[in-house]
Amino acid sequence: MKVPMPDAERVRSRVLELGGRDFGCSVQVDEYYAHPSRDFAITDEALRLRTENDLTVITYKGPKLDRETKTREEFEVSVANHATMASILGRLGFRPVIKISKRRQVFGLKGITVCFDSVKGLGDFIELEVDSDDVEAGKKAIFSLMQEIGISGNERHSYLELLMEKASSDAKE
Repeated sequence: MKVPMPDAERVRSRVLELGGRDFGCSVQVDEYYAHPSRDFAITDEALRLRTENDLTVITYKGPKLDRETKTREEFEVSVANHATMASILGRLGFRPVIKISKRRQVFGLKGITVCFDSVKGLGDFIELEVDSDDVEAGKKAIFSLMQEIGISGNERHSYLELLMEKASSDAKE
């Protein structure tokens, strides 16, 4: 689940009050790629090359699996060299679409990963995630924690979608 956070400090304080464990901050730079013969916007998929500190990971995200959350199948693998991976993708016909930068602070609380994201061009968000094969139990745990920390709402669009919509809207003005 993802929720815009106009008052991130209040919510961060509440997470700490409830015993949240701070795993630290990082800067993530995500490059999203377009498939040479398939429109990921239509299929609701994504291919991302992420750099975080000295680590690069490539991620395939499948379509959302339900109407309430952003739950989707994901496959990730570490990449030894970002530039080489970007070159391979280019040679295969994939093209970069957008680059997204964010500062992320990660907490663990009640088996849930709680991320405070400050996304360049979008603002602040909180994301709550459970890594589980039991989707219903995961959703129940997240909804319960959201209530405990005093947040509501659900932004089902990815940062990619939000930034693309914003760019389209800005271009029309």
